[in-house]
Amino acid sequence: MSDIAKLQPQGLWQIFDNLCAIPRPSKHEEKVSAWIQNWAKELDLAVKEDKVGNLIISKGATAGMEDRKGVILQAHMDMVPQKNADTRHDFLTDPIRPYIDGDWVTAEGTTLGADNGIGLASALAVLASNDIPHGPLEVLITIDEEAGMTGAFGLEPGWLEGEILINTDSEQEGEVYMGCAGGIDGSVTFDLDFDTVPADSQAFNLSISGLKGGHSGVDIHTGRANANKLLVRFLLTASDSFGIRLTELNGGSLRNAIPREANASFVVPNAQIEPLKAALDDYLQTIRHNLAGVETDIDMLLISPETFETCWNLDKQKTILRALNACPNGVIRMSDDIEGIVETSLNLGVMRCKGPKFVALTLIRSLHDDGRLEAQQMVQSVFALAQAKIEFSGAYPGWKPDTSSAIMQVVRDTYQGLFNKIPEIMVIHAGLECGLFKTAYPHWDMVSFGPTIKFPHSPDEKVEIATVGQYWQLLVAVLAAIPAK
Repeated sequence: MSDIAKLQPQGLWQIFDNLCAIPRPSKHEEKVSAWIQNWAKELDLAVKEDKVGNLIISKGATAGMEDRKGVILQAHMDMVPQKNADTRHDFLTDPIRPYIDGDWVTAEGTTLGADNGIGLASALAVLASNDIPHGPLEVLITIDEEAGMTGAFGLEPGWLEGEILINTDSEQEGEVYMGCAGGIDGSVTFDLDFDTVPADSQAFNLSISGLKGGHSGVDIHTGRANANKLLVRFLLTASDSFGIRLTELNGGSLRNAIPREANASFVVPNAQIEPLKAALDDYLQTIRHNLAGVETDIDMLLISPETFETCWNLDKQKTILRALNACPNGVIRMSDDIEGIVETSLNLGVMRCKGPKFVALTLIRSLHDDGRLEAQQMVQSVFALAQAKIEFSGAYPGWKPDTSSAIMQVVRDTYQGLFNKIPEIMVIHAGLECGLFKTAYPHWDMVSFGPTIKFPHSPDEKVEIATVGQYWQLLVAVLAAIPAK
């Protein structure tokens, strides 16, 4: 038994330890889905799979609680696959390697998958237990939450019977969520034109690394730097001042993660090599100084790789760099209604060279449809001026707060009774699946809570051990407090 599996509550941690051993990046959930189904059948629990791959596991009420309202515990089975540049890990085949670091559990060089693995483990632990009082219970486990919410989009009416949904995908103990942001993906495509590399020039590769990254929703207000934006800013100056000619430009890995690393290949006239290096040193010192309160390990590395035969057309290069530099990024507006909550944000998450095309991916989030539309129009305007192709897809609604929610009152009163304090009732600037569930099940009364998870969507992800115990205590008590129909 691993050290993780010995933590309390042991039933939850043992299941989480098992989940860490099963590869489950978004869009590759086959192995974890099969494991969950086999696990449920071994416990003689009813399990079914819908046409998109979501799982529903049912368990009857414990004796004396048959008259309670039906509850759905909900989690997603996929995780964000992020790793440090120096970590050798294949998310399709290799297990996550969790370990205890003081008061926290984290992973060796990769995301931990506590988002939403702890919530998933808690739902399964409730199903496995024989001494937790509950009414009629269903567990809904969705696919692909992190990369498109395919499972939530595909959930059909009539599959579930419960009236109350408890989402387990929140990430701060002491906060109970009753609303979340909606979002939309943007894809920008430029057609590249190429020229022959000028004579008397030398090839280089420039990378930026060491940034913290993180979740493009819950971490967007922290001031963490975007590697794509930092690199583009320098390249634009280098293009204008030193005549560099790009051959490659790539950065980030997921549209919903703040980019931690980016790199570019280019050629520069021999006479401009030393001035370029001096400018790079100045730029690195400037951003290290300006971001010192947030980013402590920024590094930029310039090396000379093999030579190149072709480079980007100069006019096209300047157009792309200027558009990327002008693209909005970060917090666009704070909420006027809820103090300290981001209303609208944008993340320039990915840059990729794909043969004769250059592609950039963005994710817009907003608590309001009009805020999302406003940011969408900003992005569209910037890239239309640059004559790029811009497409938006995957729009999902926010979860509008219901101030009269009965389950919210149950959770708040239960929390106060357990911990002698009132939890904060919050709206989260992230894309919980709850807004989409309302499409198929408009009558559901919904709430979301969970343990403290720091830096999800980055290799710094960690979950606070003590808060997992508090979350479990609250979950068990809420299930016992569900009212009669």
